Order: sequence, then C-alpha cells, then structure tokens
Amino acid sequence: MKYLHRLIESVVKKQLKQFPAVIVSGPRQSGKSTLLEKTFPNYKYVTFDDPILREQAKSDPNLLLDNAGTPVILDEIQYVPSLLSYIKMRIDQNRQRRGTYLLTGSQQFPLSQQLSETLAGRVGILELLPFSIAEAKQQPRLKKKLDPLTGAFKHACLRGLYPELCVTPKLDTNAWYGSYVRTYLERDIRSIYGIVNMRDFQRCLHLLASRCGQTLNLSSIARDLGVAVNTIKQWVSILEVSRILYLLPAYYRNLGKRITKAPKIYFTDCALVTYLTGIHDFGALIKGPLAGPLFENFCVQETLKIALSKGLSPRLFFIRTHNGTETDLIMEGPNGTLYPFEFKLSKTPNPGMASSLERLSAVFEKLNLKPGAIVSLSPQSTRLTRRVNSLSIHDYFKTVGKIMTGRES
Repeated sequence: MKYLHRLIESVVKKQLKQFPAVIVSGPRQSGKSTLLEKTFPNYKYVTFDDPILREQAKSDPNLLLDNAGTPVILDEIQYVPSLLSYIKMRIDQNRQRRGTYLLTGSQQFPLSQQLSETLAGRVGILELLPFSIAEAKQQPRLKKKLDPLTGAFKHACLRGLYPELCVTPKLDTNAWYGSYVRTYLERDIRSIYGIVNMRDFQRCLHLLASRCGQTLNLSSIARDLGVAVNTIKQWVSILEVSRILYLLPAYYRNLGKRITKAPKIYFTDCALVTYLTGIHDFGALIKGPLAGPLFENFCVQETLKIALSKGLSPRLFFIRTHNGTETDLIMEGPNGTLYPFEFKLSKTPNPGMASSLERLSAVFEKLNLKPGAIVSLSPQSTRLTRRVNSLSIHDYFKTVGKIMTGRES
C-alpha cells in the first residue's frame, strides 16, 4: 500500500532537532502511527495498544524503556500516562540530546495537560487530523475526483478523509464508520472516561451531528435527551478533546455584550456527520437541511488542518450579534489583523451574499478588519463589492496558508 506523505512531516523533523521528545496527538485512525513509522524508519516502534506491553509499562516501566532503547516511537501513550515521569528522568540525564522519544496519543487535552506538567520544556506538541484535500490528492485516483470543487466537497462528505478510506477504495464507508464509532465508544470513552450510560452518550453524538454548524446550546440538548446540563457539558468536552468535535469560539474581544458567546459545533470529519445523520448519497445531501452547514463544516475543517499541518495553533472565531449580524469565520493573523469569511454552498456568488460582511465592517469599524470574502463552489475568484471578494475553495485554501504564516498583506 502506497504511503501518502503528510504535510506535517517537516514540522515533526524540525521539532525533533529542538526537543528531546515530540508528541503527535489526534483522533484515532488519523494516521499518527503510520506517519511516524514511515518518516522515521530507524526508530524502534512500541505500541501500548498491546495489552502485554501496556501492563509491563505500568508494572515495570524502567524495564520496558530499557528494552525499547532509543530512539523509539511510543504509540498510544494515553494508556500509560505514568510512563511520562520515567521518560522525564531519562531525558534529564542528558538534556542536550534531541529527538530521542516520539510519542503518539489519541486524547489531546488530557495528554497536553500531563505533558506540560511532566515534560515541560522537554516536549514539542503537534496534532494530526485526517487527510486534508491537498494530502488526499497525492493519490492519482483521488486527484481526478478532488480537483473539481464539487468533487472535493462530495468526497469529504460521503467518503471521508480518514487515511484508510482514502487509500483502500474497496472499503465500505458505512461499515467503516459504524466500526469506528463502536470502537471509539468502547475502547476510548468507556475505558478512559468510565462513562456508564453509553446509549445516551451515543444519542448525544447523533444530536450534535444534526446540529453541525449551529451554536452549541447545552440546555436544549440536555432537554432533548433528558439528562443534566453538566452531563452534556462533560460529554461535549470529551468529544472535543478526542478531536471528534471542533468548537469554534465566538470573537468577543472589546465588543461588549451585544454578541453571542457560545461556540459553534463542527466535526473534524464531514463524513462522520453524514454517517450519524443517515445521509448516504449526494442527492440527499445537496437537497437536505444540512447541505449548507456541511459545506461550512468542510471549509472550517480544512482551515484547521492547514494550520495544524504547519504546527500552528490557529486563531479562529465567528461573530454573531443579537441584531443578526453574523460572520461564519474570523481568522486572526499573526499581527492581529482580522480576516472575515462567509461560506456559501453556491456556484454563482452574487453581491447580495455580501450583505452580512458589509454590515460587519460598518458595525465593528474599530476592529482591524481586512476586506471580507465569500467562499463558494464557484471556479473563479472575483470582486463582488467594494469590500467583499468571492473566492473559490482552492484560492481560499491558498489564502488561509498565507494568513497563517503572515504572508497575506
């Protein structure tokens, strides 16, 4: 099976020259282990998915680390967080040595917290999501499907961008996602977080998928499920740290009380949304109520992937005021400049679509706002109004990369 190179590879290599240890976190099946094994074949590979090695790491950590040697890849470290203290002691014996330990983990926040407490100043922390469109297009078979703008959106929603689905065309998509959800629920949620009521947790996951692109309303979800608000809050947090969900925060710096402050719900993979909501073909997708929200989700998830592939922590927001002014995405550049975007599932953007972005400039004239842009399925980028442009998806992706690195004027 051909390995498709990941954009983050150069960032991992750079951080290995700076830190004694580097961790790559991200959701299950996003390609973390394959990335490290293929990019660093001289590293020994040890996985704590193996229950024998997991038990050995808990009962005799020094023996396990002695047997593993260095340099070494320690896969799924979230199962044995106590091992981090022993890694720290070994690193401290020779602080000048770089790139000794490569770690992977599937629980982003708990790991980051443990790493910052145990390996502060000794570890580089990176995150890997499923393939971006640019990464998936390395495969000639997929390039033909993903080059057309509608094709990229369709593939992301109905096939998904998890590596195994992209490189193995014979896999049944629904069966794969069904297995993914069951495995995720059983192995990660039950074993790590000890959740007992898995049925309601799964119902919560389905409800969140149906509200993709909407503002998170914990009370509404709790009411629909008949459980406590604090329980929903905990479950949403678990889905977020597992990188199943991405919660886009509201931008409210210096804007007073006139804006909505609850985050918006997105998934890191559109096809998981269509699986959970029972959408199986493009006709049902494009005619259904989730068509617009899924296009928005698609653009946001790709934006997130572009940032993470560069090793950056993206500063992404949205704005919604109580009087109806709304902008889907506000991207903050390195110098504090704000770039507003609206996502429209259309092939023919028109000046009328720019009204919200025009209103944003008028309402928040004191913000350091750049001219806005409508992102659509149109193959061409044009000017719609004096302050609003229309961008094709591909031009939008290029613009995102420039903004993230400070190259957009």
